[in-house]
Amino acid sequence: MSEFRGSVVPLVTPFKNGQIDQGALERLIERQLEAGSQGLSVGGTTGEPGTLSMEERKYLTELAVKLIKGRVPLLAGTGTLRLDETLEITKFAQKVGADGALIITPYYIKPNQDGLYRFFGQTAQAVPDFPVMLYNIPGRSGIEIKIDTVVRLRRDFKNIVGLKHSSKDVEYVSELLRKVGRDFAVFCGLEALTFPMMSVGAVGTIAATANWLPKETAQMCQLTLEGQYKEALELHYYGLEANDAIFWDTNPIPLKTVLAWMGLIEKEWREPLGPTTPEIEARLRKMAESYGLIAERKGREMLPDPTGKQYV
Repeated sequence: MSEFRGSVVPLVTPFKNGQIDQGALERLIERQLEAGSQGLSVGGTTGEPGTLSMEERKYLTELAVKLIKGRVPLLAGTGTLRLDETLEITKFAQKVGADGALIITPYYIKPNQDGLYRFFGQTAQAVPDFPVMLYNIPGRSGIEIKIDTVVRLRRDFKNIVGLKHSSKDVEYVSELLRKVGRDFAVFCGLEALTFPMMSVGAVGTIAATANWLPKETAQMCQLTLEGQYKEALELHYYGLEANDAIFWDTNPIPLKTVLAWMGLIEKEWREPLGPTTPEIEARLRKMAESYGLIAERKGREMLPDPTGKQYV
């Protein structure tokens, strides 16, 4: 079983003329691997899963497996608000060679905690030899997975190995690890809180910012895991504006805007997502220039390198 640690990058899903763009996905994957990202993920929130068909989600996972070729672990986003669909996609991900499943809290319907226990438990039971990671994202799903529910799930289903925590509640991480055990793999899901959450025991991040800054994000995670907190702190502050920029509009609109300027993907989304405003585009261009993601305009300066190392 591959172990998930460090920066597991939630890739955008690139489109071209309305279809998943294989060439662009390959470019994104190779860029991440060259930058040292410790893992990759497809089909999560950043990948617009809610606008993909069942067949597209399966195709995306299988394509990513083929392109990664086992070089880093692949975490496949397989959750939906329906149990039958979640089971189908999760079983498929295991079959085609993904290394684990990231299963979002069923959104919109707001199940109670017993409902969440049954939903995640039945999914884990259906793939007993496949690592399952819970995805706690109350801002999108409208409901939080309570710590006691995670404890029950961890106790009863040994292949539930971790949780992505997309919330500003850092205390949740400490209390969860105290109750469930420090060997439970918690990942930060809010970009700017990666360093704080890892400082109290999270083992990595699933941060959209790494689509822009893969090397910096991977190095910050590695330094934190090694206890080199001073050096990691410099990278934490270095990336704060890029972290903020992810949410200047609905994720992944800002991401895809800049990645398109970088020549990596087409500037294309699935409706109802679409282009951002000219004002936000201007802010994004200024940010991207300062990080050296796109060519700087005359008279502008890039951010100083935080550690004396070259980041590309």
